[in-house]
Amino acid sequence: MEEFRNIGIIGRLNSNKVIETIKRLSRYLIDEGYHVILDDRIAEVMPGHAMQVSNVNLLGEISDLVIVVGGDGSLLGAARALARYNTPVLGINRGRLGFLTDISPDDDMCDAVQAVLNGEYISELRFLLDAEVKRDGNPIATASALNDVVLHPGKATRMIGFDLWIEGQYVYNQRSDGLIVSTPTGSTAYALSGGGPIMHPKLDALVLVPMFPHTLSSRPIVVDGKSEIKILIDPQQQIYPTISCDGQTDITCAPGDTITIRKKAHKLKLIHPKGHNFYEICRTKLGWSSNLGV
Repeated sequence: MEEFRNIGIIGRLNSNKVIETIKRLSRYLIDEGYHVILDDRIAEVMPGHAMQVSNVNLLGEISDLVIVVGGDGSLLGAARALARYNTPVLGINRGRLGFLTDISPDDDMCDAVQAVLNGEYISELRFLLDAEVKRDGNPIATASALNDVVLHPGKATRMIGFDLWIEGQYVYNQRSDGLIVSTPTGSTAYALSGGGPIMHPKLDALVLVPMFPHTLSSRPIVVDGKSEIKILIDPQQQIYPTISCDGQTDITCAPGDTITIRKKAHKLKLIHPKGHNFYEICRTKLGWSSNLGV
């Protein structure tokens, strides 16, 4: 087990509940002899905190563990920034669903965090995606995603025409509202609402989910996680669609652009408390029925 002494804290902005949780957590950690480093964005709204402050990149270099206080969206942003440093990330849920942020901000929060610091945790690796947009063969933008890369019409209300290749093999031409390319981590997010399957986080796979395709036979496709996905925007159409990574980073595309999506070299090291159970999370968050003991 790793030794955690330097603890970085990242919090969702514009939330008084997040600030309250960070104050309680940081006081506890400091009292227990840990060195706490605050993300500079959250430090700006905590005057008089007297803790070390760092930007998110340096935070990844100097922290033994980064705790994210917020919802899954906050952890997605932290994951994209921290994956390259192989820094373990632990989530405290101040959002809604909390598929990635495990610890509840209740009275037992500090005890749960201390148990992790004592080595009572489960560690797993989650892979991310890199998306690159090329125009006339030249790269114009790149972005990363932990959940998904989504091609969609942007502000328009028209269908998109595009061609799809997987590992260099032509798959189809499609007219639809777009395409979701999701990791197993993202299979319980936007891809699920689009009719995609739930994939266990340990799978090395991608799922491609068409969004309202103009055909009755188009269905989600599950492929090897190492597959290279290539999308060619129809050069003849008038719409300028958007690529969204985790719903947080947008790239505007043009007719004739190509989007290449492949697995990122760096992975996120995600920390869970002991007893973490993916299926229990699904039962709780997705409202599955439970009939144990009957």
